[in-house]
Amino acid sequence: MMLTTVLLLLLLAGGSVFVAAVLGVLGTTLAQLFSSFPLQRALGEMAWSSSADFILVAVPMFILMGELLLRSGVTDNMYTALDRWVGHIPGGLMHTNVAASAVFAATSGSSIATAATIGTISIPNMDRYGYKAPLFLGTIAAGGTLGILIPPSINMVLYGAMSETSVSELYLAATIPGLMLALIFSIYVYIACKIDPSLGPKREPAPWGERFRALVHLMPPLMLFMLVVGSIYAGLATATEASALGVVGALGLVVVRRRLSIDMLMLSFESTVRTTAMVMIIVIAAFFLNFVLSTLGLTDAAVKWVGKLQWSPNTILLCIVLLYIVLGCFVESLTLMVATTPIVVPIIQNLGFSPIWFGVVFVILIETALITPPIGMNLFVVQSVRKGGAFRDVVIGSLPFVGLMFLMILLLIAFPSIALWLPSVFSARA
Repeated sequence: MMLTTVLLLLLLAGGSVFVAAVLGVLGTTLAQLFSSFPLQRALGEMAWSSSADFILVAVPMFILMGELLLRSGVTDNMYTALDRWVGHIPGGLMHTNVAASAVFAATSGSSIATAATIGTISIPNMDRYGYKAPLFLGTIAAGGTLGILIPPSINMVLYGAMSETSVSELYLAATIPGLMLALIFSIYVYIACKIDPSLGPKREPAPWGERFRALVHLMPPLMLFMLVVGSIYAGLATATEASALGVVGALGLVVVRRRLSIDMLMLSFESTVRTTAMVMIIVIAAFFLNFVLSTLGLTDAAVKWVGKLQWSPNTILLCIVLLYIVLGCFVESLTLMVATTPIVVPIIQNLGFSPIWFGVVFVILIETALITPPIGMNLFVVQSVRKGGAFRDVVIGSLPFVGLMFLMILLLIAFPSIALWLPSVFSARA
């Protein structure tokens, strides 16, 4: 049964079938083949119970917050301000790409939105200033992946709902690894440009007066981050309540910047409804698949099978990591996440690992799927924004960052406190 499940998943996902259809067909097929009960009749109950989960209210809220922020005009000024501070470091605008992605990720929660937004602003400067395309485009694609790691993250909300773990603790756990990963990306760019200066032109530092004046443009996204994530860290709001605060804050930025209009609001609402509907139908299908797998005993069988292996927990964990890296090359990232979380998390807990800690590792693994060919979504987003040139430039430029993500995972395995320290500090204060 386990082999049948894996083969069906790979066959359907590899056939470019819509994600929700993949999960729904997989659940229905397994129920027909291996169950003597009509499990598909529980689909209505699954649809209601999964949709009624309070934590999932955060999904449309964070999506709407990102949509409003995109239309507020904050991003262009933010990018310019960050360039004043980091643009003179060897690598120039590539450091700005990473820094801007990290800041924007802290307000959007979406990797695709982050890559598209930063790419739209930065790519016109690539040829203008003589940057080599592969590494420059790689910083945009890889920087975009920070959108689902640095809080607030929509993927963290989905993982928390499906694994029954605290989203607030997941946000706390992801903060330090997210900032570290952004720093690792920049260190790599610095070293690469030191070894080969032709990768990026040398630029003169901006005057200190310009740098300090530019700080005012960093205040809106940082204030929004403090409003959303700070309220969670301070224990003043749950993740769902904080998402509503984020919408109010983003709407305030739109008003202050005089971008508010009926047309703008309607476009934001329409895009939010479309994205939320896509995410929620996937969630419903995933909960139904989880119900089928649990009823058939596949989850327990997987846990028992792993328990019989005479391997150390770290060895099994590394095998799981390698499996996700391989699957990420063939299975779309959201499919990979929602289809495997119900199976893998019980195994991880049985091995003695924290589900909060694994949530961070898991999201980084999902990040790699966003920039690994042939179906890495961020690769296609960056190429579409580029509007020309060879697709292989984006792929070649992104591959070193996959290795850096794997390095971050190894650091988390060797030093779990990187993720667990902040949650422990806040839980001790509670």
